[in-house]
Amino acid sequence: MLNDTLTPSVMPISYLDPVNPEFPNPESASTSLDGLLAIGGNLQPETLLTAYGQGIFPWYSEDDPLLWWSPPVRCILYPHNIHVSRSLKRNIRKNRYSITSDLAFNKVVRGCSLDGNRKNKGSWITMDMEKAYCKLHGAGAAHSVEVWLDDKLIGGLYGVAIGGIFCGESMFSKVSNASKVALIALCQELKSAGFSIIDCQLMTPHLERLGAQPISRTAFLDILKIQRHRTIDWPDFGVNDIRSLIHKVAFRANQ
Repeated sequence: MLNDTLTPSVMPISYLDPVNPEFPNPESASTSLDGLLAIGGNLQPETLLTAYGQGIFPWYSEDDPLLWWSPPVRCILYPHNIHVSRSLKRNIRKNRYSITSDLAFNKVVRGCSLDGNRKNKGSWITMDMEKAYCKLHGAGAAHSVEVWLDDKLIGGLYGVAIGGIFCGESMFSKVSNASKVALIALCQELKSAGFSIIDCQLMTPHLERLGAQPISRTAFLDILKIQRHRTIDWPDFGVNDIRSLIHKVAFRANQ
């Protein structure tokens, strides 16, 4: 990843101290490098929480140094705007999916790291990243949503809660549509709990079909400045049968 983009002709990138990293202004991230902001630092819980609180996230492959990003265009999803197609609604009614949260966080992260079909940052979860987010989960800041079918984990997602924003990191599916089911459940519970947005980080056609939309980095940081100071309890996901939630969620009538 890094060797494909970083050349001597681009603007200098900040190098972070490995023990006490101090992030530069996220607005200074390189536009020519899709928002690459800094290199180095560490993945300790305090560092990760500081980064997310400033609109910065780590993303790098196994052969790269630790890279930090603040893209010029941010992908967000308002929980009340989740789109569910007719076909997915039929699939949910047909199958008895069960939903839990924080019951199998480590397994969800591992599932995301092994999901080789994904062409986004879920494909680049290094072992260090995996350990770091599991540690962050132990600190109460990272959360997962699990999808079960016949008592088997078939999909899920995980991310980090920063005030009124849930920063989504990755999703996986062992069965078709399982990650979409996790996202639907997440949206419904976050909406009920009072969360403002889900930060999906990078825009993709898949996320756009589910209701996500692009906004500028400046607009995202303006939202973050307000939402990061809120105190919201993580929802308990008390209703674990997704079929009892689906009628509450708007769906796209044209699919």
